[in-house]
Amino acid sequence: MRAIAAILLVTTILGCAPTTTGQKDSQPPSPPPPSPPTSTAPPTSTAPSSPPQPTRRPVYNLTGYSPGFKDGYIDGCETAKKTANGAKDEQRFAEDKQYRLGWSDGFSLCGRNRAEK
Repeated sequence: MRAIAAILLVTTILGCAPTTTGQKDSQPPSPPPPSPPTSTAPPTSTAPSSPPQPTRRPVYNLTGYSPGFKDGYIDGCETAKKTANGAKDEQRFAEDKQYRLGWSDGFSLCGRNRAEK
């Protein structure tokens, strides 16, 4: 029984590693930004710039898990790694058990891996 649990734990950890090659991104590419005006007059407004947008959502090999668990795992792992994609959807965390389980697992495992390096 312990051997089965150990095998499941190892395959879970190894199977959840981020991948960047050979997989298609699940989100369509965003359209290019509009070109700036060609006016030579200096801008009249000095509005503060918007906060930086997160980079492309990372892809993890979470085959076989529910969509809620996958989203939660990625959010939790990226939060533990303190990347721009790290965020917790508080409403979903409170209402969706699968998202909550995934977020907790991702945060725990990726935080532990980060501390070991």
